[in-house]
Amino acid sequence: MEGRSVIGWAARDTSGILSPYSFTLRKTGPEDVVIKVLYCGMDHTDLHQMRDELHLTNYPLVPGHEVVGEVVELGSEVKKYRVGDMVGVGCIVGSCGSCICCNSNKEQYCNDRILTYNGIYKDGRPTQGGFSSHMVVHQKFVVSIPETLSPEQAAPLLCAGVTAFSPLREFMGSGKVLNAGILGLGGVGHLGVKIAKAMGHHVTVISTSDKKREEALQHLGADAFLVSSNAAQMEEAAYTLDYILDTVPAFHPLQSYLSLLNFDGKLFLIGASPRPLEFNATELNIGKKTISGSFIGSMEETQEILDFWAEKNLTSMVEVVKMDYVNKAFERMERNDVRYRFVVDVAGSNLE
Repeated sequence: MEGRSVIGWAARDTSGILSPYSFTLRKTGPEDVVIKVLYCGMDHTDLHQMRDELHLTNYPLVPGHEVVGEVVELGSEVKKYRVGDMVGVGCIVGSCGSCICCNSNKEQYCNDRILTYNGIYKDGRPTQGGFSSHMVVHQKFVVSIPETLSPEQAAPLLCAGVTAFSPLREFMGSGKVLNAGILGLGGVGHLGVKIAKAMGHHVTVISTSDKKREEALQHLGADAFLVSSNAAQMEEAAYTLDYILDTVPAFHPLQSYLSLLNFDGKLFLIGASPRPLEFNATELNIGKKTISGSFIGSMEETQEILDFWAEKNLTSMVEVVKMDYVNKAFERMERNDVRYRFVVDVAGSNLE
């Protein structure tokens, strides 16, 4: 059965251009939460999915998986939330609930995970994201927004923030001052710098040019800045880092970055490159180095990064735009012309 009719903005083909789209939500189930969308962050993955660059896109596609909104209706069995609560929805809205991943609170790795958009829900209907007026989401895949976080500040944490936080979580409470490298200073990278600094790490931002040096050191509080195209700087920095958080969402050679890692160092790949990456395994073997993948974050980790952000009194650097600017914003995002994350004021926009 179907629920309420809503309006979103959807891509209809590989051009990725978004325009108004009317569709019907699924009927609210006993454990579902109906959310009025207030804000939704914009992500590089949105662009890849809108253009069918990652896997088969099901058009029309309403993107958006950094969703903050207000609870307006509850299923009969929902006990965790109340009408009026401020809540968030990230990258997944379902999983099998019974596999080893789900049973260990790592549901983002479930083979049957259901993506917030461009997925297929259990009733066979395509999922649509937060570039819409309302969403219906199972309560397990909804998180609470701390009262001290404004909704536009919280939005980027639901994908970009938890993506950076999840692999670094293993270092929390270690008491060690680790030497961290953050590769790429975009939407995810700037949050990675803030998270690593808040954990007490010594943070080096790695970028292909010197253009972002002032931003990294003065605005984000990084401790050092390394230009990867400068051979002398790279040689001097060899074997100095305990880990590198690689946030680059495009093809890039890994070999020169592996040389920066110390013995037993780790390179965490969290950017979604549409092309295969290349490296020489010898660098890994002789230094006991590790390349590790990490995919978004669990529901538990998503709640943790929101609480961590509020506890540490951190801020996201965002530019808030209306929905009628969203296509232009994606063009600017592709040119890296944003500092550092676009957030769409969905509730304040005319969606029709």
